[in-house]
Amino acid sequence: MLADNLVMLRNLKGLTQEQVAEVIGISRQSYAKWEQGETIPDIEKCDKLAKFYGISIDALIHQNNTVGQTRIAPAPIGKHLWGMVTIGTKGQIVIPKAARDTFNLKEGDSLVVLGDDTEGIALIKSVDFENKIQEAMRLSQQKAEEKE
Repeated sequence: MLADNLVMLRNLKGLTQEQVAEVIGISRQSYAKWEQGETIPDIEKCDKLAKFYGISIDALIHQNNTVGQTRIAPAPIGKHLWGMVTIGTKGQIVIPKAARDTFNLKEGDSLVVLGDDTEGIALIKSVDFENKIQEAMRLSQQKAEEKE
């Protein structure tokens, strides 16, 4: 997993092995061996790599996410991929337990469904959505009053 993640992350940034090796403070040959799975970096180098790519060390080493048959790179810190869900006959989905736990979602909670024609669908707790809208309205009103 580590070797594959290193290759994907480097390619996503459009960097050469030499460029990443320079950032980490090693030779290109040593870095190439990591990507080929011949050797593995020590914990300090893993920490540098994780920080450079904006992911956790755990994700760098262990994350093995796929969407369908396609393997994807580890998500940045604070971003998540919990897998796929299937839409039921009445449009219902089951939100994975890890997602429910992370966002403290409980039975009976109300969610707002947002959509963007090009980006897809997003869910947000109704209470949080209302708070954000109220704050945006307050700021808008405050700016209008300042102009007067």
